[in-house]
Amino acid sequence: MLYDVIIVGSGPAGLTAAIYTSRAGLKTLVVAGTLWGGQLMITNEVENFPGFENGILGPELMEKMRKQAERFGAELIFENATSADLKSKPFKITVGNKVYEAKSVIVATGASAKWLGLESETRLRGRGVSVCATCDAPFFRNKKVVVVGGGDTAMEEALFLSKVVGEIKVIHRRDKLRACKFLQEKASANPKITFVWNSTVQKILGKDRVEGVRLRNVVSGEESVLPCDAVFVAVGHKPNTDIFKDQIELDQTGYIVARDGTRTNIEGVFVAGDVADNRYRQAIAAAGSGCKAALDAEKYLIGA
Repeated sequence: MLYDVIIVGSGPAGLTAAIYTSRAGLKTLVVAGTLWGGQLMITNEVENFPGFENGILGPELMEKMRKQAERFGAELIFENATSADLKSKPFKITVGNKVYEAKSVIVATGASAKWLGLESETRLRGRGVSVCATCDAPFFRNKKVVVVGGGDTAMEEALFLSKVVGEIKVIHRRDKLRACKFLQEKASANPKITFVWNSTVQKILGKDRVEGVRLRNVVSGEESVLPCDAVFVAVGHKPNTDIFKDQIELDQTGYIVARDGTRTNIEGVFVAGDVADNRYRQAIAAAGSGCKAALDAEKYLIGA
């Protein structure tokens, strides 16, 4: 079956795009993935998405977006795209042993936060463990928090948190930061931010919420416990672009290069959300780009 548009990804960008394309009467398929909904599915409370004055749970917000897209006729399949052929038209997206064809494609596969790989980290996500200071800082006003990392992302997170929280300990496995000089100097001058060098997090402590971290000094091997109310993991993100490599133009960090808004280097293939955005990484920004990609795809299909 030939679709007008196939949307790969089902976070705020993908589902917003699906709302717009299906409402415009375009035959739309969303390859949602087995873990559909994007990063908001592991986000507890969302307080900064417009329209919800009392906040909303991340999974609830995504469920509302999904139902809205389906109401307008979007078809969703909850399996992962395994390959893509964008070198000829119609474009082909393979899901398992099935191949779906489309006149246009919107890539909205997002970017996955890199985690530390600890069992305690997984168990306490949304209970004090976070990868987004912009999203979760207000929950820890005047509290003690830990930031793990030493690059630009970690310093940006620490500096943002300093506007809200009471005290920040930056845990870094080396004895100097990898962040740019400007961010290093700004963080070092901030009275709320101090550094714990040559250390790694061995375990995040707490049963129902974060209560501290167990650290190991990589030089001496000594272990210690640092009490805190939250842990912000800031060791980077990985764009989900594996199936599009060697087809869509990527930048040096693996993100899709967007041209003139949402267009890629392939005519008829558009991009939306965090897979092309290594700066903002916000649900509302992703949703806005999903709208733009849908409108661009519609114009492409009618030849405007």
